[in-house]
Parts: sequence; C-alpha cells; structure tokens
Amino acid sequence: MAKTGTQTAGQNRRYGAIVQFMTQYRISEAAELLGVSDDTVRRWVDGGRLVADADASGRLAVDGAALAAFAVDQASTPADPSSVGRSARNRFVGIVTAITMDTVMAQVELQCGPHRVVSLMSSEAVRELGLEVGSLSVAVIKATNVIVETPGRMP
Repeated sequence: MAKTGTQTAGQNRRYGAIVQFMTQYRISEAAELLGVSDDTVRRWVDGGRLVADADASGRLAVDGAALAAFAVDQASTPADPSSVGRSARNRFVGIVTAITMDTVMAQVELQCGPHRVVSLMSSEAVRELGLEVGSLSVAVIKATNVIVETPGRMP
C-alpha cells in the first residue's frame, strides 16, 4: 500500500479493519514541501528546531505530523492591507503578475507566496479596482467545495 520513499499518512479502512500508517519524509522531500534547500532542513534538524530520526533504510526522516506542525509554525504571509471584516478565512496576500482582459471579462493572476492564484472577473471590476501588474492585492476565496487529493493512492 505504501509507495517507495514516503509512506501514506493517516488511516486506511480496508475490509472493516483500520490500518495505521506512519508518514515520514526524507530530508529532500521535507525541503521540497517547505520550499527550502536540503541544507536548510539539515540545519534545522542540527539546531533542534525540527526532529528527524533514521528511517527503515537508515536515512534521516522527519515525522509527517511534526513536519505539518513545523510548516504551520513557519508559515508567514504579508500583512493583509485591508481592514474589512469577512467570514472568508482563505485570504492570500500577493502581487498581480498578469492580467488578460477583453471588453467584458478578465483573468487576473496573483503570486501569493509560493501559490499562483487565478481569478476570473469582469473587465469593469479590474478597472474599478485599479488593478495592474505589480498591484498589491488580496485573493479572498470562499468556496463550498474543496477537493483534497493524495498522490498515488486509490481506494
């Protein structure tokens, strides 16, 4: 059930039984997920900021739950420049990187940290907001459906 390298997280229900899996990430995998170099992750491990233990093959690996907690603690985004209260919790501060616009509709692309966010809106809205490449903007996402995928696993 587990693929080579990283094992799958969480629980898997198979024929009525619940099977626990330990998620572990090698240093290079943890670095990729955190958006830093392997050396940075090794410095964090050496400095005691992140715990790593030898995996079954003797390589350093970071526990998935510990890596998730560390990622949340390390996450930083620019301060939200708006002072408006909203129910939406998915707010990404970024910079406009591209605008494709015709007479009626526009596609606005933002780079929000490591994430590319694309919004479709009216051309009128782009003009009213004064959006242009380089504008500081906040992508506010309010969705009723969020799809979560796991790589390489089928029920």
